[in-house]
Parts: sequence; C-alpha cells; structure tokens
Amino acid sequence: MPTFDLPISGMTCASCAGRVERALLGVAQVSAASVNLASERARVQAPAEQLPALVAAVQKAGYEVPGQTLDLAITGMTCASCVGRVERALSRLPGVLAVSVNLASERARVQVLADTDLQTLQQAVSAAGYSASPVDVPVMTGSGNDRHLHAERWRLLLALLLAAPLVLPMLLTPFGVHLMLPAWVQFLLATPVQFVLGARFYRAAWRALRSGAGNMDQLVALGTSAGYGLSLYQWAITPAGQMPHLYFEASAVIIALILLGKYLESRAKRQATGAIRALQALRPDEATRLRDGVEQRVAVSALSVGDQVLVKPGERFAVDGKVLDGNSHADEALISGESLPQAKAPGDRVTAGAINGEGRLLIETTALGAETVLSRIIRLVEDAQAAKAPIQKLVDRVSQVFVPVVLLIALLTLLTWLALGAGVEQALLNAVAVLVIACPCALGLATPTAIMAGTGVAARHGILIKDAEALEVAHDVSVVAFDKTGTLTSGAPRVAHLQSVAIDEREALRLAGTLQQGSEHPLAKAVLQGCQEAELALPPVSASQALAGRGIAGQVEGRTLQLGNRRLLQESGATEPAELAAAAHRWEAEGRTLSWLIEQGAAPRVLALFAFGDTLKDGARAAISELGRRHITSHLISGDNQGSARAVASQLGIDSVHAQVLPADKARIVSELKENGVVAMVGDGINDAPALAAAHVGIAMGGGTDVAMQAAGITLMRGDPRLVPAALDIARRTYAKIRQNLFWAFIYNLVGIPLAASGLLDPMLAGAAMALSSVSVVSNALLLNTWRPRHVED
Repeated sequence: MPTFDLPISGMTCASCAGRVERALLGVAQVSAASVNLASERARVQAPAEQLPALVAAVQKAGYEVPGQTLDLAITGMTCASCVGRVERALSRLPGVLAVSVNLASERARVQVLADTDLQTLQQAVSAAGYSASPVDVPVMTGSGNDRHLHAERWRLLLALLLAAPLVLPMLLTPFGVHLMLPAWVQFLLATPVQFVLGARFYRAAWRALRSGAGNMDQLVALGTSAGYGLSLYQWAITPAGQMPHLYFEASAVIIALILLGKYLESRAKRQATGAIRALQALRPDEATRLRDGVEQRVAVSALSVGDQVLVKPGERFAVDGKVLDGNSHADEALISGESLPQAKAPGDRVTAGAINGEGRLLIETTALGAETVLSRIIRLVEDAQAAKAPIQKLVDRVSQVFVPVVLLIALLTLLTWLALGAGVEQALLNAVAVLVIACPCALGLATPTAIMAGTGVAARHGILIKDAEALEVAHDVSVVAFDKTGTLTSGAPRVAHLQSVAIDEREALRLAGTLQQGSEHPLAKAVLQGCQEAELALPPVSASQALAGRGIAGQVEGRTLQLGNRRLLQESGATEPAELAAAAHRWEAEGRTLSWLIEQGAAPRVLALFAFGDTLKDGARAAISELGRRHITSHLISGDNQGSARAVASQLGIDSVHAQVLPADKARIVSELKENGVVAMVGDGINDAPALAAAHVGIAMGGGTDVAMQAAGITLMRGDPRLVPAALDIARRTYAKIRQNLFWAFIYNLVGIPLAASGLLDPMLAGAAMALSSVSVVSNALLLNTWRPRHVED
C-alpha cells in the first residue's frame, strides 16, 4: 500500500497534531497515520485514490495541505484515447490530487502537493508515450506555433503532390480515360508518403503500444499498412507482363487526407485560442517612466508600484494606475467589452492594455505584471479553457474502450467476410475501412473546442466565465436573483424629485447647492451634481454649519437657509406646506430620502422639498425584459426597505421582491429559490459573496469587490445589467455546440463503422470521412465567434 508524506500547515501544538492524526485515520482504507509537529508532515498509508480524501480531511480539521497547480504542454496527443492515457499516467503518481488534460489546447493541468517534483510528472507522461514541458506562457501563441503550422503545411502539400498521380487515373476512368501507372512508379510515389510523411503515425502507435494502450494512430498505421502490404503482395504474385491490382493509392490518399484534416484542425484550434492571444497582444513591453523630471524609456518589468508613467496619445497603458495629471479618453473595448471610449481625468483609474486617446496622461502605477486586471482576465480565460465540462466525463469513459472495440470490430469484419466466401483482398479492404473511419479525434475535440471558442468570444464582450462547470450550469438557468444597490442601481444617490413653493425649482436647486459647497456627504454630492448638470453658477456661502444628524445651515446672499431632514423641519419652527405633504408621503413610500430647504426669518418657511434616491442603471430595464422574454423568472433581494425595493421592482418589471434582507439571509433565500429551478445570483458586494456561492451559478458585476468576483462563476467586466442575459445566452449557445459536436462525433462512427464493415465504404472515402469529422466538429465550434450580445446587435 502506498505511503504518502503530506506537508501540513497551521499546526501549533501537540493537540493540533493529534487532531490531524485522528482526521486522517477517519478516512476510509487508511491503515496507518502519524503526524510530526516539528517537521509539519504527516505519513499516511492508504490507497493512491484516497489522496484527495486525505487532503479534504485535513482541511476539514482546520489545517491546510500546501499544494500547487502546474500547467504542462503535452505533445504527441492525437485523440480522446490519448487524453485518457495521459490523465491515468499522471493521476497514478503519489502527490497528484487532480488532473485535467485538454486535447484542443494540448495542455495538462495538474493539482499536486507543494513538494511534488515536476520531473516525476514529465517522466510519467514520457512513459505513457508522450512528452511534457512546463508552460510559462499561454498556449498556442507566438512564432513557435506558426512554425509548427508552417511545417504541417509543407508536409501536407508534399503528401498531396505524391498522392495526386496515384489517384488521378481512378478519377479519369469514368470519363473513358484508362491510364494506369506502372507498379514501380506507384511504389516510388506511395512509399515516402507511407513511411516518411506517415512516420508520425507509426511513432505514436508504437509509443501507445509500448505503454499497453490504444489510440487513433494505431488504427491509421494498421489500416494503411494493410493496404500497402496487400499491394506489395499482389505485385509479387502477379505474373510478369500483367498489371497487378494495387492499393497503393488508397494508403497514400488516406494518409494525405488525414494530414489535411490535422492541418485544418490545427488552424481551427489556433483560432479557438484567439481570445488569449488577443489579450496577450495588449501588453506593451516598454513604458515611459518619469523620475526627477526626466523621461526614461524602460522595460515594464523594471517598473515598481508607485512609479509615475507618462502615456502619450495613441499608446497603450503598460500598467494599472491612477491618473495624476491630464485629461483624455481610454479605449477599453478588448478588456471590458465597452465599445465607447471612457473619459479619464485626475483621480480616475486606468487599466493596462487599454489605448490612450487624445490626451497626454501622467499616471501613478498601482499594479504590475500578474497583478494587473488584464493579467487576471487572461488567467480566468485560461482557467476556463483548461477545465473540463462535466459532460466530458462521458466522452472519457467511451474513449477508454474505443480503440480496443474498433480493433475487435475490424477483426470480426475480416473473419466474417472470409467466412462468407469473399477473397482475402476484399475482406482485408473492408477491415481497413473500419480501422480508418473509426477515429476518436472528433470525440476528444467536441467539448474543449466549444468551451475555448465560447469563453473566448464571451471574454471579448466583457464576460469572464471562470470554469467549464459554471458554463454548463448557466445554460439551464430558470431563476435570476439580483442584488439592488450597485447591481441594478448606480449605488450613488441622485436628486430624484424636486418640488418648490414660493420660488422656482432652478432657484431652489441653486440655493441648496450653494449651502452644500465643500461637503462630502453623499446627499450633498447629489445636489452639487444636479447643479452641475443644470449649469448653475453658485455664489459663496458664509457661516456654514453642519447640523449633526439633521442637515446643514448657512448664509446665502443675505438669507439664512437650512437644508435637512424632518427632524430639522420640526426644530426650525416652519410648517410643512399642504402642497408638499402629499408628495412627501408618496416619496417616502417609494423609499426616498427627503430633505427640506427652509428659510429662517420672522416667520420660518419651507421653500422646497428634495427627494433623493438611487437611480436605475442604464440597461436595467432591457436586462429584465430580455430575461422575461426567455421565460426566466427574476427576483430582487435587497437589504433596503420595502418601499424602495418595491419601487425599483415595479419600474423594472421584476417578478418577486425580498426586502429588508440581512446579508446572512441572502444565501438562505437563494437556497429556497433553488427548489424551483436552476438559480443564478447577481451581485457586487462583499455581503453578496455567500449568496453568490450558494447559487447554482454566481454572477459578479464589474466594479464590485474581489470577494464577490472570487465567489462567482461568471464575472462581468462592466456594471451593465444587460450582460446578465448575454452571459446566459453565450452559455446556452456554447452548451448547444457541445451537444451538437458530440452528436456528430458519435454519429460519424455509428454510421461509418457499419457501412465500412458491410463493404459499402471504400478505404479512401473512409479516410476522407474521418478527416472531415474532426474538421467539422472544430468548425462548428468556431461558429461561436460570430456571437454578439443582443443589445450590441440591436
């Protein structure tokens, strides 16, 4: 039984060691466990498959098992069977917690204990017949991939040139042209295709055979070798002067067609990772640092947090930062999906990768390298594309037995035709057709290519999908629960209503704004913003005095004015005018905050009534309407009072309201909603994190807290509510592509293998069908690149 040496962190005393030991002994099939406090390690005897359970037991006891996630680039994989073999080779190693291998990106993501040796992982992959190297940069980028495609293109062209003379006579026969190349010419043309250009299939087949497994290369190598060998046999037994019945063209054309399929597949897979390459291209290598008044052009890696960086018009921001000086606009389309340039002024934040507009900006660096928003976006997209959707488990189970079953079917085909009296030649050709058409490549590509294309196009529109599981769950959402403040509303108060008596409303706003000059209170900012929008000039205020818990007072143009709440109204001695009472009652029922503008004098009087409230975000109505159009029920869960919550729900057309909900109770309400369907929770604050985690899928709004984004399965880079139905739509379309791809991958084999076994499918047609299956699956996934959110289309 294997012995695990687990590092344990968080232990401080002997009782901690005892608690960890008891937790480990409580795991099924553990025969022995001892914990050493000094070395902070635990030695456990248990079956290899129990390692994740051991880690979970330690974590449940309140301690940690330090671990890490490694990305490996895997070369040599050709089909779903290869994926399964690499996963099994890695998962058997001690210290490996979880493995996920992606055929489309040719990557393996391995979760291991902190002290696991990378070389051990590479040796395991090598023993399985493949090669592995650590990944330091995102997959399929740069000149390395271009060189690989260039080499594949030349091999393909050479194979087609050599195979064309072999197949041309057969194509001309229906037109009455009988032209047959001599056997020795066919041999000279077919041999380099079979053993030079087709050597990759022999090498991969041998590696798989040596490790005791089967893959697509074995099927191709066995099938084409049989055709080639049959041709040699026919040539050898045919009397001199007679033309033997040869099949060199079948083997050569099959290899050429498979190389064509592989080339098209590689090009398509490169397009599927276009989102990551586009994001990577946004990162500048250099920046202009301003130090002691001197401009220095330096590498981005030489910058530090706090450095001042100059960004000229048309340049990309190299770092995340805060504008210190200058005014401009920033094009953030590829980062947030926001199509319009965003105004930037002193105090505003800028994001690495965005393009500076017309102005020269001086910014202070706040984040560099891996800590920038752009780098975090790239990591999220990579994580989503590396993950496996739960539906992929079905494919993995099928692929484990696929090749052995196909070999058995091919053998049965050969024996059956021989038993029926057919010649060895016909029986062998039918068996070859079975081997050639039964390629599991399409099965292995069906899910990952759709996920890569779907998450990539979503990222381009500001929708970051954390993992494949979130994507698969989101496609079936039937209930969406929204937080209110910061999600459907702006989160900042505005002057929602203004009604005046004795003076006009512009004058009331001017007087209130004059009183509020210099105040940092949120309601003061709302009044001042209203004055700015109305382009009102504000005179100076004197004797300004903050009235704690009530409002503010001051002298404006010789008039003593007060602005504050109902308590201030009562203390002022002024009587609320009858014409304002009805409005005050109505606005309070809506959950508005009220402030009275009062003038003190011989007889104090009310001049105006202000009602403050949160304003709806642009697109909130459109988002709720779109959800309703798709028969998705909407709920509002808010800590605000009933009046405020119901007013927002009424304006937006939300189906149900849950008001005055404590943060701890939001998760409970989400759990109750889950009894009625698949629930998505949309929020932006720390208090929303438990509810986001409790939902089937959490959606964090852009501009929200890191805690909310961490708890969510989907992050929206902009605070636009219309991205919520857009996120559900791309999830639905991506999942539909996965199902379509799996259908076609299975149907090719379900239809093709019986046709080939019954002698109705020529080996060359089988080769074409096999190549077409992979290309069609990847091409179908790439159709997702045409997706646009509905509001963008409109």
